[in-house]
Amino acid sequence: MHQKKSVPGLIIAGLSGGSGKTIISLGITAAWRDLDIKVASFKKGPDYIDAGWLAKAAGRPCYNLDTFLCASSEVKNSFKKYSVNSDIVLVEGNRGLFDSIDTEGRTSTAEIAKLLNLPVLLVLDCTKSTRTMAALVMGCMHFDPELDIMGIVLNRVAGKRHEGKVRDNIRKFCDIPVFGAVPKLNEKNFPERHMGLIPYAENSLASASIESAAKIAKQNIDLDGIYRACKLRAGKIKEDDRVKAGNVIEKHKKRTADKSCVIGVIRDSAFQFYYPDNLEALEEKGAKLKFISPLRENFIPPVDAIYMGGGFPETHARELAANKTFRENFKHLAENGLPVYAECGGLIFLGKNMILDGEVYPMTGILPVSFGLSKRPVGHGYTRVRVVNKNPFYKIGETIKGHEFRYSSIIDIEYQKEDMAFAMERGKGIIDKMDGFCRYNVLGTYTHIMAAATFSWAEAMVRRAVQYKQP
Repeated sequence: MHQKKSVPGLIIAGLSGGSGKTIISLGITAAWRDLDIKVASFKKGPDYIDAGWLAKAAGRPCYNLDTFLCASSEVKNSFKKYSVNSDIVLVEGNRGLFDSIDTEGRTSTAEIAKLLNLPVLLVLDCTKSTRTMAALVMGCMHFDPELDIMGIVLNRVAGKRHEGKVRDNIRKFCDIPVFGAVPKLNEKNFPERHMGLIPYAENSLASASIESAAKIAKQNIDLDGIYRACKLRAGKIKEDDRVKAGNVIEKHKKRTADKSCVIGVIRDSAFQFYYPDNLEALEEKGAKLKFISPLRENFIPPVDAIYMGGGFPETHARELAANKTFRENFKHLAENGLPVYAECGGLIFLGKNMILDGEVYPMTGILPVSFGLSKRPVGHGYTRVRVVNKNPFYKIGETIKGHEFRYSSIIDIEYQKEDMAFAMERGKGIIDKMDGFCRYNVLGTYTHIMAAATFSWAEAMVRRAVQYKQP
């Protein structure tokens, strides 16, 4: 007997990274949206790229659920908060279903599924395999009997004969529904880069790619069957009820908080890694957000602070370097006390330059650091930092959980130990297990934070902005 939930939903998981669950998640989300089913999408773990694509497919923000960064109660609260005004919830897992940071399964997709009482739709990469697929499914079912695996989607099948063999074996040995079989696809519409799918903001064919994924899902996946199975598990229908897609229109809540300051957010195709939670947290603390692009604008408009997220500045290095007016304006404001909080790609823009293939691209020069680019990850995974030195945003003694996705390398740096606000308890950081380079009212760090886990951050950003506005 499954516990009733307020909104039906599912988690889409694979047996490993690269199993195809992202494109299938996008396809199901977009196809349901085409049927006037309102989907609240989530991404398990720290991820900007998949979450951006899911947001575009769903037509509403995609939120991240992470049991390393956040307490279980906060994960539940976020899930409940952002599931409202939806017909169904879709959570895309990460890596393999049971992959975790320890042998107890902490931070795994399976852990999130059980925490939120969601069934799992398992995506199987069937490349060059038939009967073994049934063994893998059976292994997953018995590895954790508390996990509700609702069904299977076969991926990368080589034809009807291949599909039939896999289906027959799963039916015989596992007695679990197969909700569809997706053939091997041409991946030209979903190019990959360092960390999975290329960001949708950089893909000029993003809308066409989403439409293509939706078409694939409609042609190859039993969308009605999955939707019905989720509704049944949530106790929203009876076995003999007919399910009809709801025709509902999203209504965004208007915020009533008085705006006490303006925080500029550097966001364009070069800097696009922002958790919706972070931006909403700033607004909830009273800030008005103004989006700014160093690719399109020559000056920073009147703002009381700057929040600069990550991205891929290396793919836009020439354009960023060419906008000398913006770079000099940014540096002038920072030197005169404008509060700035920058993460990863934003940290690079605060530096002296980027050196790519022997060519030097000047950045703002706010921090005395030169960056290069590595072919392999320099820092990749969860971080835990302890605040050890004075800085504009955190109290000494605070412990902050975050993550770093970093291909950039430090070529040259001038700093004193007291310039670094953070000591790394987990992760790599900028240099010598230190992170959080501070100068003026500026802090640049490789650690990405999530406001739902780092409660002090949004309040500190707004407080600094108000102080700057009213010295």
